[in-house]
Amino acid sequence: MRRKIVAANWKMNLTHDEVKPYLDRFLTEVGEITDVQIVFIPSYTSIPALAVALEKSPTPIELGAQNVHWQSSGAFTGEVSAAMLRALQVKYVVIGHSERRQWFGETDELVGKKVVTALHAGLHPLFCVGESLSERDENRVEEVLERQLRKGLGDCSSQDLRSVVIAYEPVWAIGTGRTATAAQAQVAHAFIRSVVASAFGPAAAKSIRVQYGGSVKPENAQALMSQNDIDGALVGGASLDPRSFAQIVRNASEKMRAASPIH
Repeated sequence: MRRKIVAANWKMNLTHDEVKPYLDRFLTEVGEITDVQIVFIPSYTSIPALAVALEKSPTPIELGAQNVHWQSSGAFTGEVSAAMLRALQVKYVVIGHSERRQWFGETDELVGKKVVTALHAGLHPLFCVGESLSERDENRVEEVLERQLRKGLGDCSSQDLRSVVIAYEPVWAIGTGRTATAAQAQVAHAFIRSVVASAFGPAAAKSIRVQYGGSVKPENAQALMSQNDIDGALVGGASLDPRSFAQIVRNASEKMRAASPIH
């Protein structure tokens, strides 16, 4: 059984002074949970403070970053390298988020370079794919997802995929309050897994985790994570409230326990 992974993408929110109060409240709300992988993804300036705070956390929580440059070093003003992230105890890095693609012009080819760079540095890519509203209305969902997957993972091996998490984020459902239904999300996740199977084999497709990211809230998290091919959530706005994010993590834990053969 694939372990669910729930990640909090704080985007350009929360200063380093706000990290410790957030973590304290989250830990109070979430309780003792060890069957779900939890990842906090703060802004760059909050990473050091969060790394220190997590050292004393009784609940295992991984640290992530929101982006990484494809080169190991160089004259790239304003960018951050994989080695810099590793030095700050970062384990996961978001790559290809729709906001990076939309606002900063990141192409499928550039995203593919970043995936390889992250893997070579020992980081785990949270590799994002997803269609826009117009692409969905034009019935191009599968075309778009397959292109993004094949170009983003084109230089990866089956062994590399063990370190990759795919995040399906329908662009039309991010920050809009609209959410794909659980059934819609399941169809997309199953298709993503079928593309992975075609490119890397059925074993890789079965083992890779595919999380959903598109206006995930406590109200819809349970239904989403009940689907066979949804292995967690990449949470944006709802993760800024520690109580809300804790509820989503608890929802994931409930589904893990319900699916456990020991349960």
